[in-house]
Amino acid sequence: MAIVGASGQLGSELVVRFQSAGHDVLPLARPELDLERPESLDVVPSWRPDVVVNAAAWTDVDGCALDPERAMRLNGEAAGRVAAVAASTGALVVQVSTNEVFDGSEDRPYRETDEPGPINPYGSSKLAGERAVAAANARHVIVRTAWLFSLGQRTFPARIRAAARRAEAAGQALRVVADEFGNPTWTPDLAAVIVRISGIALATGVPSILHAAGWPPASRFEWAEAALADMRDLRIEPIRLSDYSRPSRVPPRAVLDVARARGLGIEPSDWRGATAALVGDEARTNA
Repeated sequence: MAIVGASGQLGSELVVRFQSAGHDVLPLARPELDLERPESLDVVPSWRPDVVVNAAAWTDVDGCALDPERAMRLNGEAAGRVAAVAASTGALVVQVSTNEVFDGSEDRPYRETDEPGPINPYGSSKLAGERAVAAANARHVIVRTAWLFSLGQRTFPARIRAAARRAEAAGQALRVVADEFGNPTWTPDLAAVIVRISGIALATGVPSILHAAGWPPASRFEWAEAALADMRDLRIEPIRLSDYSRPSRVPPRAVLDVARARGLGIEPSDWRGATAALVGDEARTNA
């Protein structure tokens, strides 16, 4: 078992989950791993893993918009190299992808069979990665997910709570986008799902693309309300995506349909419980 991007938010959780499931794990992370240096993957064939999970990516959506060529190198070309190295040892490759391969114009959740149409360089680079993986390794599973968050990480709940404290100190309302929708996904739950998907794929096979994300869908505003449930005096003001200036466009409604995963017996996690636990943890820490 090899985990590419083992020090990241998802990668570190994957290492723990695979080890807990009894697997020997080769964690590959910076500085030894550099996705722009193909030779840094040379250790994989000697390890001879049965599964290689690529959880490495440049996930800074605005950064990708400012440097799309680097985004394509890290998220597109490098994903193909990881898949090729896995193929050289006969290993299954699990590629972690994103809801941002869709344009977000549909008023229903996106299925695995829907045609992608990214509207920003991050989504374009991740879609290129999906296609490079499929071309390089016939034994592949692409796992699309969305809006990852976890304890102690600079993800949306932590950022929105920090913004809320600044707004309170200034006596202002907190402005939160209300017309962007997605699937908040608790990272430990996604890691457990990937461990399970890998096992099913090795034993009986799974579809080449699976959506694995939290449920139910939510807007940024709804998620913020849950993440700020203990700040009862805070005023939260809904705004539109068009009111929020940033370098990158984002898909307004790139909600992932998880019915295919459910058909395999994989139930999505409920982000509301995990968000409430984060709120409670911070309240206890600051008490």
